[in-house]
Amino acid sequence: MATFLLMHGGGMGGWTWKHMRAVLEAEGHTVFTPTFTGFGERVHLIGRDVGNATHVTDIVNVLHYEDLHDVIVVAHSYAGTVAPGVLAQAGERIRRVIFLDAIIAHAGERILSLLGFASEADMAGLDALLDSGQGPVGSGVHEQQRAMAKEHPHMMDRNREQWLLDRLSDQPMRATCCAIAVGAESITHPADYIAAQHTIMTAMHERARTLGWPVHDHPGDHAFNVGDPEGVAKIMLEIIA
Repeated sequence: MATFLLMHGGGMGGWTWKHMRAVLEAEGHTVFTPTFTGFGERVHLIGRDVGNATHVTDIVNVLHYEDLHDVIVVAHSYAGTVAPGVLAQAGERIRRVIFLDAIIAHAGERILSLLGFASEADMAGLDALLDSGQGPVGSGVHEQQRAMAKEHPHMMDRNREQWLLDRLSDQPMRATCCAIAVGAESITHPADYIAAQHTIMTAMHERARTLGWPVHDHPGDHAFNVGDPEGVAKIMLEIIA
C-alpha cells in the first residue's frame, strides 16, 4: 500500500480531495490532504507575504512532522508550482510525483504571466508593490472560477459542482505573481502528468512532454479530481503499480 500526499489547486483546499481520498483509502492507501496557508480553512492567514515559498514550507513541514517517507506527491493545478520546491527540500522522503492537469513553471516564471493573463512586467511590478506592503492581498481566483462555471459548467453532477463552488476561497495574490524559485526542469524524481481534455492547461501538457514525462490523457475537465475521482485515482494507481 502507498502513502499519498495530495496538494490542491488554486482557490481550493484540502477539502477538495474528499471524494478521491475516500476512493484511495477504500483501496487501503494512506492519504494526507494538507491545505496551503491562505486557502480553505486557513484563508484567515492570507497576507501579502504569503506566496509560493510559504506553500513549499507548508508541505515540507507536513512531511517532517508526520514522519512521512516513500510518499507519492500529487499536485493539482496551482500545486504544480509547489511540487518542485518540495522535492528540492525533502526529496529523500518522496518516491515520485504525479501532476494533475497542473501548472508546470520553470525557475523565475510567474503564474499569471506564464498563463497569459498578464505581462511579465506587470507581474514583477505587482510583486514589488506587495513587497512594499501595498497592493491586493487576494487574487479573486474564487470569483473568477465561479464566473467561468456559469459559462462552462464542470463535467460533473450539478450537486457536486455546487458543493465545489460553495467552498472556493480566495488565494494570496503573492502566489500568483511571485517568481517561482524552483522550477519543474529541476525535477529528477519519476514524474507523470495526467492531462484533462477540456482545460486551459493545454500548453502545460506540451511542457510535460518536452520534459520527457509520460502524459496520461483523461476525457474530463480541469476539476476532474472532483468530477471523476474514481477515474483519476485509477490512472494514478496504474502509474505507481
